[in-house]
Amino acid sequence: MIRNLITPAQNTWCPGCGNFALQHTLKEILAGMEKEGRSLDDVVLVTGIGCHAKIADYLNINSVYTLHGRTIPVATGIKLANPKVTVICCAGDGDAYAEGLDHLIFAAKRNIDITMIVHNNRVYGLTTGQYTPTSPLGFKGKSTPAGTTEYPFNPLELMLASGATYIARGYTRKMPQLAQLIRQGIVHKGFAFIDVLQICASFFNMTEYYQSRVYDLAGHDTADFEKACAKAREWDYNRDAPIALGVFYERALPTFDDRYPARYLSAEERSRRIRDLFEASG
Repeated sequence: MIRNLITPAQNTWCPGCGNFALQHTLKEILAGMEKEGRSLDDVVLVTGIGCHAKIADYLNINSVYTLHGRTIPVATGIKLANPKVTVICCAGDGDAYAEGLDHLIFAAKRNIDITMIVHNNRVYGLTTGQYTPTSPLGFKGKSTPAGTTEYPFNPLELMLASGATYIARGYTRKMPQLAQLIRQGIVHKGFAFIDVLQICASFFNMTEYYQSRVYDLAGHDTADFEKACAKAREWDYNRDAPIALGVFYERALPTFDDRYPARYLSAEERSRRIRDLFEASG
């Protein structure tokens, strides 16, 4: 029996929110996995705090709400406890790039086998309009009515420097491409990072800006680190630069969960070690 992947929970996203595209993209990917004979009971969705996190209420799969910025520690624990599980993280740009930045960097460094999807609307939408680490210079919001004095950082460049083994950028108004990028990220063995440009219909609608600048990477060598860095830097502080979409970089490396010793222990031995740790800590 094919699972109904949309729950009856009332959807409270604003009309026009880019999260709808991400929800339905994930729904189609999960439906495809089920048709291929994969059990969706072996998939876990981990979300943070923010508008993006409501996706856990709307998709009918195993899910975990975490604290703000703490998707990755929980996802890492799930993956280490059961390496057979497919772990997908959804986080916002404030969630992943502010409160959760240290976890993001170390997940990339460790090459933990999880898929990280960042809903990057470049604003704190849930709290009605504060700037985030990816908001542009001069952004006028509730916390910066005169405009921010900070440049945004470049998430793709940061992930390249941190060691992520799959790095891509998608856009919610190009759903077929977005679905392909996320599918590739899920299949990829290692830390997969997909930065997704989406609009916040209520507090930072960037549709016209993105529509006039996005283009698809073509003929790009995803194994070339230097070329990936150059493409990632193309759209940086220059607001008028073109915005590339697609896979920037991919390589195969051993994963943290493959190397983690507990994977090779029996369930009884893992339980014993955990018990001993608790007893030792009093």
